[in-house]
Order: sequence, then structure tokens, then C-alpha cells
Amino acid sequence: YSYNNDYVPKSLKEVIITGGTSIGNDAFYGCSGLTSVMIGDGVTSIGYRAFSYCSGLTSVTIPDSVTSIRDYAFYNCSGLTSVTIPDSVTSIGDYTFYDCSGLRSIKIPDGVTSIGDNAFYKCSGLTSVTIPDSVTSIGRSAFSGCSGLTSVTIPDSVTSIGDWAFYYCGDLTDITFQGTMAQWQAIEKGSYWDDLTGEYAVICTDGTISKANA
Repeated sequence: YSYNNDYVPKSLKEVIITGGTSIGNDAFYGCSGLTSVMIGDGVTSIGYRAFSYCSGLTSVTIPDSVTSIRDYAFYNCSGLTSVTIPDSVTSIGDYTFYDCSGLRSIKIPDGVTSIGDNAFYKCSGLTSVTIPDSVTSIGRSAFSGCSGLTSVTIPDSVTSIGDWAFYYCGDLTDITFQGTMAQWQAIEKGSYWDDLTGEYAVICTDGTISKANA
């Protein structure tokens, strides 16, 4: 069974999902009055744009049974303040939390290997992010426009940072890299990945690199 937008009233305030295996594409799209969602065990996937434009949504509980959160799932959920992604999830899709400007904290689980394009674009409420050592790639514009972001921890498992990944993160002053300076220099970095950031320093295990030399 898949929850579908055709049967969901837009006046809905609260959702507790106790059955079914998936939340379908556009299932709760535009339900701006929705404030909380609890997803029960058994659901394995959250569909494309499932909660897009649910601007009143403040909290979401995602169970360990979920392995897939599709692109745009929480797009423009500006009221969302925190979300815990379970360890069962292996990738954060493109535009997943795009313009979730109220998001104050996010725990990226150890199972995630990639952070999609624009995944946290304009999440201006985020102040710090720790990327787990399972991640190998940070997508294009992944954290672009996160104007409140001051610090980021990046593991030495990362081999590529996409175009504009941290573009316009004007308060970014500290990047902690859990590897050597040589490993940092070896990472493939896209165009303008650090344009219009603060004058950050990359703190490596064997020294520090200035933005000018990063």
C-alpha cells in the first residue's frame, strides 16, 4: 500500500502512519497545515516530494525501517526545526531539505554514502554540520546558502565536493578535516565550491590550510 495525495485532505494537522510499506510520490504535498508526522515501522521509503511545501511541519519521526528518502521529500518545509535520519538510510537525495530555513540541527547517519545536489540548500538555521565517515561525495550546492553555518566536519573518506557545495556560507570559519593536508588537497573540488564563504581555515590532522590555499 502507498499513501497517495488524491486521498489526503489539505486541512490535515497531524499524521501517524501505522501501516503500509511506502509513502507515495506527492503524498502530502502542499499540506501546509500539517504540524507533525510520525512514521511507523514497516515503511521503507518516503516518496518524491512526499512532504514538499508542508510549511507548518515542525517535527518528523522516521523509523529504522526506512532505507530510501527520495528527491524533494521535504522540499520547502520552512517550519521544520529538527529531523533525525535513521542509520538505515544510505543516501540523502537531491533537494531533500531544500530551503528548510527553520532547520536548526540535522544528524546525518553513519550509513549515508552520498549527500545529493542541493540537499540542504538555504538551510540558513544550521550552524554546524558533522558529515560521517561513510560519505564519499558531497553534491553540487549541497549546503549552498546556509548563511548561518559556522563549522563543518568532513571525514577523510570524502573524495569529491561538488560545484557551489558551500557557496554563500558567509559565516563559515572552520572546516575540520579528519585527514592530512595532502588528503585534503587530493579531494576533487568543483567550481566555486567555497565562493562567498567566510575566511575559513581547514584544520587537518597534520596542520592548517587557509582558504586562499584550500
